Amino acid sequence: MNATALILMISVQVTVTALTVWFFYRVLASKPRPEPDSYTDNDREAEER
Repeated sequence: MNATALILMISVQVTVTALTVWFFYRVLASKPRPEPDSYTDNDREAEER
């Protein structure tokens, strides 16, 4: 394997690993979004009928 191929292989592996770590960090560090209460949503529809 020549030097150019080795440099390309290492740079691709570092890039993929960095992106994986970054996206895992974004997912695990994000605040949970409030989910709508499905029972409350259904109650409004029942009241309109």
